[in-house]
Amino acid sequence: MSLLLQAYPVDSLNQMQQTVNLAPVQEDTNLLQLLMRGGWIMVPIVLLFFIGLVIFVERYLTIRKASRREAGLLPQVKSNVLSGKLDSAIAVCRSSNSALSRMLQKGLTRVGRPIKDIEGAIENQGKLEVARLEKNINVLGIVAGIAPMLGFVGTIFGVIQIFRDVEIAGGIDIGSVSGGLYVKMIASASGLTIGILAYIGYHILNMMVERVILRMETDAIEFIDLLDEPGS
Repeated sequence: MSLLLQAYPVDSLNQMQQTVNLAPVQEDTNLLQLLMRGGWIMVPIVLLFFIGLVIFVERYLTIRKASRREAGLLPQVKSNVLSGKLDSAIAVCRSSNSALSRMLQKGLTRVGRPIKDIEGAIENQGKLEVARLEKNINVLGIVAGIAPMLGFVGTIFGVIQIFRDVEIAGGIDIGSVSGGLYVKMIASASGLTIGILAYIGYHILNMMVERVILRMETDAIEFIDLLDEPGS
């Protein structure tokens, strides 16, 4: 026993014991608890996330519904127009209640006027329909820009907290530094993640709207060509 004490002095044993006691204690932390450690800045960041999510889901369902092609609408309108039954064609459009049907209905109410007037009426109605489809989509763009900025604000407050705690302690303390870094890293990561998701959602919805616009323009041109045919 004395040989062991000589080989390992008491000071060395005490240092080993302190090293063991300083070993980090692992604790289970779920996602909610982790986000809460980000500080007060997480409140507006999470709020932006829910705003963006609600807008994306609502616009996605609305645009998807508008993008469904009604196979029998344009042929029925064509048949009634060629037969001279404008009232029946207008009734078909009213029963459909879609973006294209409202455009065709606006054009049918102008039949008998110059073709330019009919084109203008359809184009104006088309602009209204596009505005309805694009409603609140720009809010996603705002979320995509603001969320990362709020994350950076959290980073700044985290750094401020680190230097404040260091100044109060009169030296570098790993506890105060790690506490500030939690705010710094969690807020920045959350803001960037939400900003990326909002950016992706914004462009997905815009691509969907562009496809709907292309389809409406194609059908509207076909309708105008029908009215512009000799004998129509």
